Amino acid sequence: MLTYSEVARRAGSPRAQRAVGNIIGTNRSPQIPCHRVIRSDGTLGGYSMGGTKVKEQKLRAEGYKPRS
Repeated sequence: MLTYSEVARRAGSPRAQRAVGNIIGTNRSPQIPCHRVIRSDGTLGGYSMGGTKVKEQKLRAEGYKPRS
């Protein structure tokens, strides 16, 4: 599980968390596990491949307990 900020930092652009969100938001490939990227405050954020409920179901299936 990574935050948008952490993905941006690892990509070499620590202040590009919004760009990470935009890129992930346009992903349509089920091979890219974009459901594993969450907000810095621990909440889920959006999920373009089925909505937040689907994102939460996927995360729970992987053992993650998201904050409300």
